[in-house]
Amino acid sequence: MAELKPWPKEPEKGVLIFKMAKEKKPGEIQEEPEFDEKVVQVNRVSKKTKGGNQISFTALTVVGDKKGRVGIGLGKSKDVATAIGKGMNYAKKHMITVPLKGKTIPHDVRVKFGAAQVLLKPAPAGSGLIAGGPVRAVVQVAGIKDLSSKILGTRNKASNVHATFEALKKLRGEK
Repeated sequence: MAELKPWPKEPEKGVLIFKMAKEKKPGEIQEEPEFDEKVVQVNRVSKKTKGGNQISFTALTVVGDKKGRVGIGLGKSKDVATAIGKGMNYAKKHMITVPLKGKTIPHDVRVKFGAAQVLLKPAPAGSGLIAGGPVRAVVQVAGIKDLSSKILGTRNKASNVHATFEALKKLRGEK
């Protein structure tokens, strides 16, 4: 008979910070990670099969270098760690460059993506990030320091992350 495993704990609400651990060899200098990585959402999904329920996980991740490059990825796997790793790899391979004007964005942008609608506006220096969880995760790893935003449509995290990513794609730099 198959060995029974305990159910994995439900992830905490909000955004998780995930960093891959590397083995440090004696005398090796610890280097700073190239990208800032965040896990926005982990979902447990179940599929009915004739042998019972087939459980797997999806992980929505955001990766950025805090210098204007950002990517999002959705990883799917039988376990959480592999799903997060797959999401991170996809995000790193599909990054975009965001035009920045100082520490903010060059102009207002409003994007509708499915049921999600996101409004991003440049903010004066020193005002900080005024953004909800999913939008904040994307713009933080992109390196945007001053921004005002509003989620106008659905409250679905995945849709809002994708809408924010599309909004950042639509930005045009100053000429």
